[in-house]
Amino acid sequence: MALPATPPALSAAERLDPSRRAAPQVFERLRDQIIALALPPGAPLSRVALQSEFGLSSTPIRDALMRLAEEGLVEIFPQHATLVSRIDVGRAQQAQFLRQALELEIVRLLAAEPAQSLADELSGLVAQQRRFARDGDLAVFMLADNAFHERLYTAADKHELWTLVRSRSGHIDRLRRLHLPSPGKAQTILRHHKQIVEAIAAGRPDEAQAHLREHLTGTLSDLATIRDRWPDYLSG
Repeated sequence: MALPATPPALSAAERLDPSRRAAPQVFERLRDQIIALALPPGAPLSRVALQSEFGLSSTPIRDALMRLAEEGLVEIFPQHATLVSRIDVGRAQQAQFLRQALELEIVRLLAAEPAQSLADELSGLVAQQRRFARDGDLAVFMLADNAFHERLYTAADKHELWTLVRSRSGHIDRLRRLHLPSPGKAQTILRHHKQIVEAIAAGRPDEAQAHLREHLTGTLSDLATIRDRWPDYLSG
């Protein structure tokens, strides 16, 4: 089965900021491509080719790949090869557990002290997502989805926890990317986001938590279907 549509690969070197360290930028660039499935499970990552693509020495490439390995997104076989890892279902489930535990408390905090300015901002993010869904731009839709959730963390003054969640979410995010093209999936996400915003704005913590719980369990609840469609991409 063909991969979900992904954005064309851009020249990595063009995206490097000379005022910043190279290794973190290479890490982010490759991570984005792995999450978007432009680099699918099993894809080889040649250090020599990456050095040429980015115009860098071996050290920042090595450091970037080591960070990817720490997140479980690549497997490094010394003196042999580096491959994009298969999606580890166990790690995806653990990341989902962590995220749900944190975000349930975050939406409760936000709904306990509702702010119309935050509700307006979140509604604007949902409107952006709706446009991306209408345009069929699922890669950008997923970025906007993450931006929505990140804003919940920052509004609750818990952004460091978002950084933690993101570092653990590579496997569940790839499952979400596989699931996203399913009929009606994007519309369901939009509906859930709208319900979460409305519950926060109305000061209804229990309702906000109920909508969030339903929202976050959507992909794993359809795991059997995803596994049937992409058996070579999943492990565990």
